[in-house]
Amino acid sequence: LPWLRHPLGQMHLFGHGAGKRCPRERVGAQSQPPPSRLAGAKPPARLQGLLAGKLPAQTLGHRLSGPAARASVTLLMSCSVRYRCNRCFYLRVQVPEGFTAVMSATSWEKQDNNTFIFKMSQPIPSYLIALAVGDIVSAEVGPRSHVWAEPCLIEAAKKEYDGVIEEFLAVGEKLFGPYVWGRYDILFMPPSFPFGGMENPCLTFVTPCLLAGDRSLVDVIIHEISHSWFGNLVTNATWGEFWLNEGFTMYAQRRISTEVYGSAYTCLEAATGRALLRQHMDNTGEDHPLNKLRVIIEPGLWGVNPDDTYNETPYEKGYCFVSYLAHLVGDQSKFDAFLQAYVNRFKFQSITADDALGFFLEYFPELKEKGVDSIPGFEFDRWLNTPGWPPFLPDLSPGEQLMKPADELAELWAADGLNMEAIEAVDITVWRTYQLVYFLDQVLQKSPLPEGNVERLSKMYPKISKAQNAELRLRWCQIVLKNNLEAEYSKVKDFLHSQGKQKYTLPLYRAMWAGSESAQALAMETFSATAPQLHVNVQNYIRKILGLEVVE
Repeated sequence: LPWLRHPLGQMHLFGHGAGKRCPRERVGAQSQPPPSRLAGAKPPARLQGLLAGKLPAQTLGHRLSGPAARASVTLLMSCSVRYRCNRCFYLRVQVPEGFTAVMSATSWEKQDNNTFIFKMSQPIPSYLIALAVGDIVSAEVGPRSHVWAEPCLIEAAKKEYDGVIEEFLAVGEKLFGPYVWGRYDILFMPPSFPFGGMENPCLTFVTPCLLAGDRSLVDVIIHEISHSWFGNLVTNATWGEFWLNEGFTMYAQRRISTEVYGSAYTCLEAATGRALLRQHMDNTGEDHPLNKLRVIIEPGLWGVNPDDTYNETPYEKGYCFVSYLAHLVGDQSKFDAFLQAYVNRFKFQSITADDALGFFLEYFPELKEKGVDSIPGFEFDRWLNTPGWPPFLPDLSPGEQLMKPADELAELWAADGLNMEAIEAVDITVWRTYQLVYFLDQVLQKSPLPEGNVERLSKMYPKISKAQNAELRLRWCQIVLKNNLEAEYSKVKDFLHSQGKQKYTLPLYRAMWAGSESAQALAMETFSATAPQLHVNVQNYIRKILGLEVVE
C-alpha cells in the first residue's frame, strides 16, 4: 500500500495513520535512549507533529486529543535508506497513562512509566516497521494469536476470530513452510483506516469492516496471513515490481482457501477478483502504463502517481502470471514444492522479478530447456513489460456450480415480468459471502432493472439489503445508486459515515457523481459531513471525483 509502505516505516496513533519517516540509524524524542550513541537525537518535524496531535473524529472512542497523545520514542536500527535493506530493530516508546503501544515485533515488554520495549529478531524491510499507540485492549483468539482493538470493539473482534486464525496458519505452514514470526496478532484500526489490511509481521493492521458479526468475512484475513511468506519473508526489491508481493500472495491465499473451503468456492472468489480487474482496466484503458507488472515509477512520467500503483493489476494480473507458472509445471504438488523452495531460497531478502523467474527456471531445468520463458504470446518479458489483459487466465470452471444458480437468479430479477415462483424456489440463505457477491455483481451489471424490481428484491432479501457485511453493503449501495432508488439513499449515506476504506468509498462516490442530480447532491452532502474522519489520501481522491480542489 503505497502510502503505508514508506521505505522508512509506519507509525500510527489511533485517529491518524500514515507512513512516517524515521531517519537513518536513530530517532529520539524527549527520552533517554539506552545506547549512548543515540543521546541527544531529535525526531524530524513531521514525526514530532505525528506524536503531538491526533484527530479523535477518526477513532471509534473519540478519545485522543493533541496534548494527551504525546509520546517519546527511541528507535535503534542499522539501515541505509534502501528497499533492499532488511534489518532487525530495537525500539523504546513511552506513551501517556491509559494508552498502549503495539508493534510489528517478535518480542515486547511493558516497563515502568508506561514504557514499552520492542525487539524484532528477524530482519525485515523497513516499510514493515509499524507502531500503533492508542486506547486499545487485547483478547486471546488462538494459541499464538490475539486481537487488539478499541474497548468498544474488542468483544466483537474476539467473537469473530476466536479459533479461526490458527487453522489458516496451519494450512499455510503445510503448504509454504514454517511460520517464522512467532505470534500472529491482528489490530483492528479505526474506521478511517483506508485499506483492508497491512501485513506487518506479528501484527497485521486491518479495517474494522471485517467485523461483519457473523464470521462471513473472516476468510479475508487469509490474504494477510499469506503475506507472512510472500511479501514479509520474500519481498519485492522495488515497488515497480509490486506484483512479486501481491501476485504470489493472491496465489498463496487461494491455495489456502482451496484447502479450507474447496476449489468451487475459491474459484468463485477468484472470479470476483477477475471481474474487478476487468472493471479496473475498462476504467483506465488496457494500455495504461500501470497495467503491466513491471512499472516504472518516476515523478512526472506519464503522470503516474505512485499511490495509483495500488490497483488490481499487481494483485490479479500478478495472480494470473503465478498461475501460468503453475500451469507450465502441470503438477500442483510439484509447484507447491517449488513455492517452499522459493521461500527457503530467498527468505529475509528483497528480490527482483529476474531473481524470482531465474530461480523458477533453475528449479525446473526441463522447462528452461524447452524455452518456456519465450513461448510466443506468453513470453515472460511480455508478462512483465506489456500493459493489458493477462495472456493466460487460470481455469475457474470448478466455481461454475456456484456461479450458475447466481447467474440464473440475476436473470430472473432482470426480467420485465418477475417469475416469483421461480425466484422463491431459490434459497439464498445457504449461500456464502462470495456467492452473494457474485449474484449482486450480476444484478449490478444488468442494472437499471425494470421499474419496481429493485424494491421487490430489497424486500425479499433482507439478508442483502440490511446486511452488515461490508462487501454486501457496497454492492447493494451500488445497485441502489445505479437504479436511482432514492428511498434507500440513506443506506449509502450510513455506509459512508461508518467507514473510510478506499475500496468501498471511492466506487460509491463515482457512482453518485455519475448519477442523478439527487445522487450528486448526496455525494456533496456526505463528503462535507465525513471528510474530517477520512484519511487525507481518500479525501483527495474524492475531491478529484467531485471536481473540488485537492489539498496538498
